Amino acid sequence: MKKRVLAACLAVVMGMSLSACGGSAGTAPVQTDAPAAEQQADTAAETKEEPSETKEEPAETKTDEQDAQTESSGEKILHAAASFAYPSLDVHKEYYGWYTSIYGISEALFKMDENMNAAPCLAKSAEADGKTWTITLNDGIAFSGGNPLTAEMVVKNLKRLAEVNERFAYLGEFDMSASDEKTLIITTPEIYPTLRNDLASPECGIVDLDATTDFDQAPVCTGPFVISKFQPEGDVEVVKNPAYWGGDVKLDGAVFYYMQEDDPKLLAMQSGEIDCYNSVSSAALEVYKADPDQYNVVSIPGARLQFYILNEKTLDDAVREAVNLTVDKDKIASYLSGTVSAAVGPFNTGAAYGKVTVPAVDTEKAKTVLEADGYTLGSDGIYEKDGKKLSVNIAYYAARSLDTLALLIQEQLKAVGIDSTLTVEEDPDSTYIATGDFDLALYCMIADKAGDPLYFIDSTLKEGAYYDCGGFSDDHCEELIEQLRYETDSAKRAALANEIVQIAIDDNAFGYVGLFNSTTVLRKGVSGFAENIPFDFYGIDATTDIQ
Repeated sequence: MKKRVLAACLAVVMGMSLSACGGSAGTAPVQTDAPAAEQQADTAAETKEEPSETKEEPAETKTDEQDAQTESSGEKILHAAASFAYPSLDVHKEYYGWYTSIYGISEALFKMDENMNAAPCLAKSAEADGKTWTITLNDGIAFSGGNPLTAEMVVKNLKRLAEVNERFAYLGEFDMSASDEKTLIITTPEIYPTLRNDLASPECGIVDLDATTDFDQAPVCTGPFVISKFQPEGDVEVVKNPAYWGGDVKLDGAVFYYMQEDDPKLLAMQSGEIDCYNSVSSAALEVYKADPDQYNVVSIPGARLQFYILNEKTLDDAVREAVNLTVDKDKIASYLSGTVSAAVGPFNTGAAYGKVTVPAVDTEKAKTVLEADGYTLGSDGIYEKDGKKLSVNIAYYAARSLDTLALLIQEQLKAVGIDSTLTVEEDPDSTYIATGDFDLALYCMIADKAGDPLYFIDSTLKEGAYYDCGGFSDDHCEELIEQLRYETDSAKRAALANEIVQIAIDDNAFGYVGLFNSTTVLRKGVSGFAENIPFDFYGIDATTDIQ
């Protein structure tokens, strides 16, 4: 019954908040201190990782006339929903390459597979000898414009990526050259064990730099599809690349409608306007599972993590410990049934580098910790100290179920005597992540980006890292991160990663809440929408089909 009541409140206040918070990136944040079960501040938002603009529904959806045209022409046009929209298709800038990969436009040297391995794509092999990597391209690769792919063009791409994307600036420190048409040599300053994984990043997609005249709207790439219509921060249409090097392309094209909110996606699936999408909400999942003749639902363990950062500059050790002893991730996962699994650390426990431990939820211990730190329980059930009530500012953005998490965490904290306010932002990276203006900051990102722990650890636990905005710092942790950076033995890498993450857990610097299950819904007869790959940056490819 309690779950139904909370769900009802979420739905009611969501409708109220759309008009209040659904503006542009400049919209002022909404703050509230009402009880979690009585209010919800909802806005369309996402991270710098996946920039977005608020829309309740796509600007244009599939019509009966379009259906009839498709049937009469015999073309296979897939209609999909996309949760995020970018202002540019420049593969190398920001995170735009994620969606050029989803659209089937761009390809990298390697591609992450269903087993989280960096499998061959444009490159057929990568061999390391100390600091030197030899990478050999596959045969017969050509860009959609007809020019052949050469090792020299790959080198130019990687150098451009280093120049225009700060997250890949380190590539500029590598010595890269083409020894022949199909072979490139990369020499790193130090032993670099994760280069193959790095080169599977969608930002490493290869563009014909000589033939591309408009990187923002019409990059010339190697993928099975090419852009036919691009609306910045809106809908996107692609058509088959008839000269695709990788063989026959089953679809004739695809349309991606920008639809960030969950309800419009559900309605569009039920009305037949779209054929598939991923990141299915728990409410929609129940609907689809109840109609197996109409929908195929594929759910596999994913790599996207819901977590929170505890601000060590504003919260003392006792409060941070009390928060982590209180937040019940199992109950949260149960509430979000089917969409997430409770996390222990940032990585799947099945991975060798996912072997960490966290204290069990213990609300009585949480109270004891607070009281030992001088807090006393007030008549209103909220702890106070030195005449000041204990209240934490929970900052979040309303995507990836973080709005629901904010409410649930607020409710759990209040039950032990910790009050809280909710601050919703449309773009966390330009607000609370950048400024550190939070006590508890909710965030969601891919933790295991390429089958290796360094990416997430380097992004969140290294002192001064982009997501180290809560002030976590540990000298031993810094030493271990540097060891991890150069360790080539996989077992030793796992041991180092586990030790590093455990330090942060013991410091109560973070709370790892849930790992999203990668859940995709497809209309019966639709297949190959990356439904079996646990990464968010793949969508259609040559095998995607409609029967």
